Amino acid sequence: MLRILFHRIQPFFCGVLLVFLGLSGGCVSGPKWDDAQRSILEHRVRERYQALVARDFDKAWEYTTPSYRAIFSKQLYVRKFSYALDLELTGVEVVNYDSDAAVASVVVRVMSKPTKQTSTASFLIGATPKSLGEKWVFSQDQWWFSVNY
Repeated sequence: MLRILFHRIQPFFCGVLLVFLGLSGGCVSGPKWDDAQRSILEHRVRERYQALVARDFDKAWEYTTPSYRAIFSKQLYVRKFSYALDLELTGVEVVNYDSDAAVASVVVRVMSKPTKQTSTASFLIGATPKSLGEKWVFSQDQWWFSVNY
């Protein structure tokens, strides 16, 4: 019984799949990965962090994916950040690139410290190093920071 039902609906689902692939442009594929592409991505990551260090969160929002910006306003994005931390970018490393998905994994190293020393402990601890994993997506001929990692 199930076999008969499957054979009846199979052409329908195959047709839907073909229409979907036709509308979406087929397979997603990223740029050819080479030193130039790595350099372009690292430059975008550094530009975004320069905006974060300068507390220009409106500019940092512009590095998020177009689909994210279509849903979340600058005002919502800006509220995610704290003015109580000073940041310093200390390194950027692309650790993986998936050309089929057009996605790169990047490790960003930063030093952070409180803007106000509210206790002796925070003064003694000083700046704290942190490694952050980020996902960057290639779309519309550009690298974009993916907020949902």
